[in-house]
Amino acid sequence: MAIRVAAGIITREDQVFIALRSDDKHQGGCWEFPGGKVEEGEDPAEALARELMEECGITTDKSELFKFIRHDYIDKSVELYFYLVSEFSGEPHGKEGQKVTWVNRSDLSTYTFPEANVPIVEALLKV
Repeated sequence: MAIRVAAGIITREDQVFIALRSDDKHQGGCWEFPGGKVEEGEDPAEALARELMEECGITTDKSELFKFIRHDYIDKSVELYFYLVSEFSGEPHGKEGQKVTWVNRSDLSTYTFPEANVPIVEALLKV
């Protein structure tokens, strides 16, 4: 059974907010769009709002589904709901101690992302 994940592509002007996965997590050491698992009975958009508050300390004011991706890694399958977060309250930060940064959209390809995120990076470079 696939793990359902909601991830936020948090944008401000031509910048995107990304976080570094800790080494002890699946795909550790890669950069990611913040988010997390969708809980039982939870809508992906609700999960996104909850996760972004927990991980980044922001309230999501406006988000829209950007892309859905199903990806099979050797050890697990994931269903990823990527949302463009264009309006939010608060200043995103690494609330759980994770390293975070704002990057220019055009520089996203210079960061290492999990394999399932690569189509998202490619799509964002075309926007």
